[in-house]
Amino acid sequence: MKTRQPETGGSARRRAMAEHILRQGSASVTELVESFDVSVMTVHRDLDELERRGMVRKFRGGASAQASSVFESNIAYRMTVNQEAKDVIARQVVRDIEPGSSVMLDDSTTALAVARLLETVTPLTVVTNFLAAMTLLSGTPGIRLMALGGEYHPTHDSFLGLACIDAIAAMRTDIAVVSTSAVSDGQAFHQEQEIVLVKRAMLACAGRRVLAIDHTKLGRVGLHRVAGLEEFEEVVVDAGAPEKELDALREHHANVRIAH
Repeated sequence: MKTRQPETGGSARRRAMAEHILRQGSASVTELVESFDVSVMTVHRDLDELERRGMVRKFRGGASAQASSVFESNIAYRMTVNQEAKDVIARQVVRDIEPGSSVMLDDSTTALAVARLLETVTPLTVVTNFLAAMTLLSGTPGIRLMALGGEYHPTHDSFLGLACIDAIAAMRTDIAVVSTSAVSDGQAFHQEQEIVLVKRAMLACAGRRVLAIDHTKLGRVGLHRVAGLEEFEEVVVDAGAPEKELDALREHHANVRIAH
């Protein structure tokens, strides 16, 4: 079945093409031409751009998905997926943030959705390693912004590494809002160990820990364990989660909040 995309709709088409390749693992140029109803030249241009972003690996006659540790963590990809669910989750999280408190945000796009709403509960102190969140919040009235340094990783648009972890360890915030790429069997996972180490450090320095995940993360497993669900005071997930997955969550956590 063809996925109709006009040749002028480059951004949407490339996003759909990347997701198509991710689902299947690889795709030939011929297959992409037929699926997206565009020319061979357009497919090659799109694949060149996706490879430049680190989202696919181009080979003669087609392209394959980068390893999930690269593709699913890529900021260009994460910014495009499940945004409506993340916005709903963010509204639920922000309802429980009190003016005057300190909030630590990880480099997830779910936490970025939270950051977009924080101006409604000022004054706040916000601590983050996510450059997109820093840019968003810089200059926002009522927000004292504290940026976590370290080595900048353009794939994630965030600062990671030992310097970042040391900076986190020197702080104590009221709340930490963290997301992960996978949750199953009472555990939260992520596929990249450098990000896992930063998330663990954030959890260790917060008085209240919130796991904010959209429904696509449920029932999945990542390479590295971030934390057990019992280490969070609450788990917030959107209403798109299947009842079976919600039941599995509730088996391991008493405070699962459904964001509508």
